[in-house]
Amino acid sequence: MATSALFAFLHHLAAFTLVSTIVLEWLLMRSDFTPVNVRRLARVDAFVGASAVGILVIGALRVMYFEKGPLFYMHNAAFFAKMALFLGIALISIYPTIQFIAWSRAVKAGQSVAPDTAKVALIRNLLQLELIGIVLILLFAALMARGIGGFN
Repeated sequence: MATSALFAFLHHLAAFTLVSTIVLEWLLMRSDFTPVNVRRLARVDAFVGASAVGILVIGALRVMYFEKGPLFYMHNAAFFAKMALFLGIALISIYPTIQFIAWSRAVKAGQSVAPDTAKVALIRNLLQLELIGIVLILLFAALMARGIGGFN
């Protein structure tokens, strides 16, 4: 029971870290692209990735060992909706991550970073889509936890 609670806590901690770091990226995209801010974006994005991996690994362990068992989840449409949304968010996050890495490399090479407003707007919109996806994951998580969406 205590182990289950610990893994639930770690899962939620990773999820809150994911949300807060995506919001921080969104906010940093409103600031100037100074070398300091570009490096911040790259570091924050690393936390986004690490928290997403944490959610995935801890979530898989919870499914397999600490919660209702794999059969419960494998027979629940809300679970599959959550996983599809998680995958969609991961795919959406690729473009911003590539940009943040490229900008960070440019700063390391002594170059200035001045993305055009269209690129900045696109990345901010993608970050907002990620956050909307997370809200939908929360909805499906609540449905799943209550057995709604199960099929036999």
